[in-house]
Amino acid sequence: MRTRRSLPMSCIRGIRKFDTNSTMATATSSVFVLLVALFNVSSADKLKYKAATKPVRLFTEEELRRYDGNREGEPIYMAIKGVVFDVTEGKEFYGKHGPYNALVGKDSTRAVAKMSLEEEDLTSDISGLTAEQLRSLESIFEGTYKSKYPIVGYTAARILNQDGSPNEDFKPEDQPHFHIKDEF
Repeated sequence: MRTRRSLPMSCIRGIRKFDTNSTMATATSSVFVLLVALFNVSSADKLKYKAATKPVRLFTEEELRRYDGNREGEPIYMAIKGVVFDVTEGKEFYGKHGPYNALVGKDSTRAVAKMSLEEEDLTSDISGLTAEQLRSLESIFEGTYKSKYPIVGYTAARILNQDGSPNEDFKPEDQPHFHIKDEF
């Protein structure tokens, strides 16, 4: 007949203690993995836009014209959909005598949508654009400008209607790098 052997009580307590420590270690590592995953997800959201190098501001059409790439040492700005980008990094394209210099110093939304440098297209007016042109505009706005160039501000037209009344569709919380306290 076989005799049944049992573990001494000190070993059983050690196993229980090990089990508890093991469960605690697993829980701790699970929480750590969850925190790392959440951090990476929130970091991915932050990387959708090129970081602003200085606080954003509002630009009138007149103010924006000053940054047309014709003044040596001045930054070069252009607006698309009322968002002002610092395109100085692409000076060879947007600077004086550059192939896209016509686009800078103004809101060139229509020209970007139509891929045009015609004078009549150098405007923020998007009325009459085709669905394909609007898709192209959105793709270029998101995929090129927002990812490559820092946002330095917004045009007053994006926030105000022509009569000076507030644009009800403008939502500051939806604008990258826009903080009301910095603007008013």
